[in-house]
Amino acid sequence: MFGAGNQGRSGSRRARLRRAAALALVGAVLTGAAACGGDGAVDGDKGGKDARTDGKAPASTPADADAEDAAESAESAESAESAASAGPGESGTPGTSGGSGALSQRDLTALAFTDGEKIGKYTAGEFSLGEPQGEDYTADPATCQPLVSLAKGATAFDPASEVHRNVDVAEEMVGTTVAVQLRSYNGGGAAGVMKALGAAGKACAGGFVENRAVAKGQYLKVEPVKAPDHGDEAQAYRFTILDVKGTLKLYEYLTVVRSGATTLSFRADILDTKDIGKVPEEVIAAQWKKFEAASTR
Repeated sequence: MFGAGNQGRSGSRRARLRRAAALALVGAVLTGAAACGGDGAVDGDKGGKDARTDGKAPASTPADADAEDAAESAESAESAESAASAGPGESGTPGTSGGSGALSQRDLTALAFTDGEKIGKYTAGEFSLGEPQGEDYTADPATCQPLVSLAKGATAFDPASEVHRNVDVAEEMVGTTVAVQLRSYNGGGAAGVMKALGAAGKACAGGFVENRAVAKGQYLKVEPVKAPDHGDEAQAYRFTILDVKGTLKLYEYLTVVRSGATTLSFRADILDTKDIGKVPEEVIAAQWKKFEAASTR
């Protein structure tokens, strides 16, 4: 979040400048935000690490319904483990519902945007600084982790393969950026991830804290918004985020689509207080079209 998508493409001077701009805004928004972990957050264990190993919500999660959702996710994890019949390198079928075999890294890469690919006014590229929203992004309480990141360890279901792309407008120093992340799972992992995401959306509607290595961010509100009509299921959320001074509100959007054993995640933000309204539809549509075409081959 907070400009995470602005890591840019390798060798791009523009990306480095945008990265500098992002760091400047992060300094203004996040530095010393320890006080943010108070009123708006849902109670629970800090850091998100304990819940990652078994998919269960922390014992201190207050709502019984939320605890039940987390417990169901854990049960799904056990079912997925027993149902998995394909290794990480085996290929599945993107368009089928359920699917026990994850797509191979090569197959998944072939379905993602390529470096330099044009999507309307946007241009896709590879991240030069590694995976966005990686394992160093955690949530407090841990139940909210899927809203922060779907990286390995975020839920009881780890991806067998994953591909990350950055999509932005090349000429804009400060503009909308979309992190497009494709992840494929064995067994019922993809469906389990969506269930955990839905549980987090309900449990964390009133806000939570995002923890990073040197900063914290306060999510004030998590709101479901209209999801695209793609795949077997889809979820979409609008995040309202407060700066440390309590005066500025920032906005971010997350859309996740599941097709069979694979999820397509789109996280959009802007280095501004402007509300961009949604993940750009043309980006979602273009990635879905490329992905869906594989099921008809």
